Amino acid sequence: MKIDILAFGAHPDDVELSCSGLLLIEALQGKKIGIIDLTEGELGSRGDAATRKSESADASKILGVQFRENLGLEDGFFINDKSSQLKIIQIIRKYQPNLILCNAPHDRHPDHGKGAKMVADAAFLSGLVKIETFEGSNKQAPWKPCYIFNYIQDTYIEPDFIVDITPVFETKLSSIKAYTTQFFNPQVEGPETYISKPEFLEHLIGTNKLMGKKIGTTYGEGYLSEKKLGLQSLTNLVKVKT
Repeated sequence: MKIDILAFGAHPDDVELSCSGLLLIEALQGKKIGIIDLTEGELGSRGDAATRKSESADASKILGVQFRENLGLEDGFFINDKSSQLKIIQIIRKYQPNLILCNAPHDRHPDHGKGAKMVADAAFLSGLVKIETFEGSNKQAPWKPCYIFNYIQDTYIEPDFIVDITPVFETKLSSIKAYTTQFFNPQVEGPETYISKPEFLEHLIGTNKLMGKKIGTTYGEGYLSEKKLGLQSLTNLVKVKT
């Protein structure tokens, strides 16, 4: 299956927190979208790998993606080595995305930066003819995406561009809340964590409002791009009143 956008997250819930608004906007335009979680999030203080698998499945239904897979790398301890890169290369060649989304290169969680670098490295290597990978018994063809964008989770990072997610923000919030053990839920017992406090979701909403304010909309998501963006048309730019 060839898809348009492939979103990678170091952990289940990274995609929902950071780029699910863009995925929902693009899905409304008929784009085919998939999600790849690098780890099962087994080191999370609340819930476990089985819990996270169930929650991510519920979130995926809300987002309406074509598929979601988990590479099963070790949460907290995965490394950017040949073995891990080959797993990602196989995925990229299998689905041939035009666009890849992944974590920010620097973030409060060390897995996020590690995952971003690993995905970027694998995306480059995926285009090299002499690296052989297989899907079953079939040799895969090289594939290199046109763009890799890093989604932003922490507010101190200034975006290179911002996407208006106002029409889909409530659906984005629902996909986040599908992780019932991760975020604030008075009906779920567990140790209090940085993201389980009610203030965390309030801050997240505030961040999306701040990004929206920067472009004259209600809600927005910020992204980074090492590659300069090329435009074929100006018709879809957000019409900011000055």
